[in-house]
Amino acid sequence: MRTLAIGDVHGSSLALDALLAAVRPTQDDLLVFLGDYVDRGPDTRGVLERLIALRKTHRVVCLRGNHELMMSRARRDRSELKMWLAVGGAQALASYGKAPGMSGGVKDIPDEHWDFIEKQCVDWFETDTHIFVHANLAPGLPPSEQSELMLFWEFLTFPINHVSRKMVVCGHSSQKSGVPLDLGNTICIDTYAYGGKWLTCLDVNSLHYWQANFLGRICEDQLPPR
Repeated sequence: MRTLAIGDVHGSSLALDALLAAVRPTQDDLLVFLGDYVDRGPDTRGVLERLIALRKTHRVVCLRGNHELMMSRARRDRSELKMWLAVGGAQALASYGKAPGMSGGVKDIPDEHWDFIEKQCVDWFETDTHIFVHANLAPGLPPSEQSELMLFWEFLTFPINHVSRKMVVCGHSSQKSGVPLDLGNTICIDTYAYGGKWLTCLDVNSLHYWQANFLGRICEDQLPPR
């Protein structure tokens, strides 16, 4: 059984399809998606449909990212809607065939997609050896006591020497180089998929990783052993 972490997809459905085809997850594998499925890229709708379907056939954990938070808040608050549209929500609505206008487009997003974002996604996930989070962690607190700022918004600027001594795997801090950021006890796998680089899947135990871009090109590499 593999534990496979996948970084920020941001509407890049073609890269997601190519990545899953390369990784070939089995029903014994555990897939942990690190959030930010929506916005910026061209196919938010397609990404959510794929994740919803994948959850029915495989062992899947989906974290909530800051873009899911913004999308959810935009559903209820006009000022939040304006902010969301400015940071990628316009592209998300376009994937549903809706003009990036006011609340009407948001209301036309299927209930199944809202249920996934608001009820099926979790804020963090922990195993015996790893902690998975969208953005960051305060090193002295357990995941259950982290603030919204740390879980969803705080960029990674230094290794997270977490009190649990577990390895932390995160996204959010996009690596414009397209290469995972390996800080030893912290690995960031947001490798700028929507910006023309790569969507990354990391086997967190072997540290082998696969990458796909929006053209469907695949590459593989290995992080240094621990």
